[in-house]
Amino acid sequence: MTQDHIVKSFDAELEQLDRRIAEMGGLAESQLAQAVEALVKRDQALADRVVATDRRLDAAEDQIDAFAVQLLARRQPMAKDLRAVIVALKTASILERIGDYAKNIAKRTTALAQSPPIGSAAAVARMARLVQEMIKTVLDSYLARDPAGARHVRQRDVEVDALHTSLFRELLTYMMEDPRNITPCTHLLFVAKNIERIGDHATSIAEKVIYLVEGHPPTEERPKGDASSTTVVAPGDR
Repeated sequence: MTQDHIVKSFDAELEQLDRRIAEMGGLAESQLAQAVEALVKRDQALADRVVATDRRLDAAEDQIDAFAVQLLARRQPMAKDLRAVIVALKTASILERIGDYAKNIAKRTTALAQSPPIGSAAAVARMARLVQEMIKTVLDSYLARDPAGARHVRQRDVEVDALHTSLFRELLTYMMEDPRNITPCTHLLFVAKNIERIGDHATSIAEKVIYLVEGHPPTEERPKGDASSTTVVAPGDR
């Protein structure tokens, strides 16, 4: 076997690894979209499908792990090729966690469907759409080896944090205005936090892309704008 053939064969395997990450990422993005759709439309059947489909993400992560470990053992890659395999392993793990958050969002549809609709559900959907855009952009950046796109995703996480803080204040206000809102608003608080964490995970993938391409993680501090942990809402606030 010639060296040229070995190199081409390894390149093909790395491309296959990329395709598997892209497929898993597309599934995670779809899971989030459907979970939020189920929540807004109070669609229990769709929520149940999201929960059941999570097993596909778990299986995809296992398959990527096994494939990547085989590559490490057989090819013993160096430098950028080694980074590509390591980043794929870490990205698969992050995408699996995104799926777990989507599943948790879907599960809360059951409780929310039994309560009067809360206007904040629309704000949750807007926040989720922003995070979906981040996931799509970061996956495109991963496949294109585009650090500029990855840095754009890092910057957008501040928007997600700001939306989360605003939504946090809004939901606390609803709870103070009417005790009947406490149960649905509490569930929406958890949903909003799950979406904010998905945004953090998309940002983590972006940092992996930068490391993959440039050989080191970003040196600039990760932007942060979530003030929910220090937010205080007094009666009468709006």
